[in-house]
Amino acid sequence: MKDSATLVGQSTELLDAIERASLAAALNRSVLVIGERGTGKEMVAERLHRLSPRWDEPFIAMNCAAMSENLIDAELFGYEAGAFTGATSARRGRFEEADGGTLFLDEVGTLSSAAQERLLRVVEYGELTRLGANRPLTVDVRIVGATNEDLPALVEKGHFRADLLDRLSFEVITLPPLRARSDDIMELANHFARRMSVELGWPDFPGFSREVRQQLRAYEWPGNVRELKNVVERALYRWGDPATPVDALQFDPFDSPWRPKRSIVMAGAEAAKAPPVEPAVAAVAAAEQRAAVSDLRAAVAEYERDILVRTLESCRYNQRAAAEALAVTYDQLRHCLRRHGLHRAAAAS
Repeated sequence: MKDSATLVGQSTELLDAIERASLAAALNRSVLVIGERGTGKEMVAERLHRLSPRWDEPFIAMNCAAMSENLIDAELFGYEAGAFTGATSARRGRFEEADGGTLFLDEVGTLSSAAQERLLRVVEYGELTRLGANRPLTVDVRIVGATNEDLPALVEKGHFRADLLDRLSFEVITLPPLRARSDDIMELANHFARRMSVELGWPDFPGFSREVRQQLRAYEWPGNVRELKNVVERALYRWGDPATPVDALQFDPFDSPWRPKRSIVMAGAEAAKAPPVEPAVAAVAAAEQRAAVSDLRAAVAEYERDILVRTLESCRYNQRAAAEALAVTYDQLRHCLRRHGLHRAAAAS
């Protein structure tokens, strides 16, 4: 078994999950692997495959969440030439690629209703039909699904098919988060550190200082084993001294005094989620605003003055910065300030 599929740790919680996976491996049944991000779900799926009678057949992995709804069917079931625009030649899907072996469907809870329906037929009858084809194909595939979702809860809400869940959950292996495996933290940290030392060309791993060991044990590890691996490897390469124990950690690589405070993406998402204004309310508000404007020139001037005041305040009365923010020249800004009687206040600030 390749090293990336090695599950490191001796905690009872982890060993129980590994033993359950080892027992289920020999059976030709679907298995669900449940766990938080970074707990090693794909490693357990590989273990199920390597210990099964299918060990010398293909192991095909697919992240369902990474595929758009339009691509899911084509990726899973394949397509014939001319099935859709751009399909110039036929292509096998993941099921055909995994024929005789194991198909690992990560984030299976994100599958659309249509994809769930077609997946159910393959699980139940071993038959699939490529997009654009008329004849079904027979495949022999063992399915291992993985998710960090509560699938029974999704079934209750109507987001996941109950009959598909029944067929996927012959055995369910729930992986413990790293915070429940506190005894494994240092074993994992040392494992990743030794591998990183080799990658850096160090003669040996110098170990961690006492303070760093305490920090590693005390941290909650919301990203689990994957986060621990990143933190340890980042610490070694930044430390850069193979002769002394590593004495510095950074859990959050984004932590910086210059970290951006405003997110255009989040602002756009929040605006999209904002409840729409009722047309009648909007019409009344617009009518009230029009009625309140009795002098257009005065209203425009007041609006311009308000913009100047707010821009000066946000730029801490730096007139050149304010001119740049308003996309005008410095002389144009000075002219506007004089027109609104703001030039003395701006100069005094």
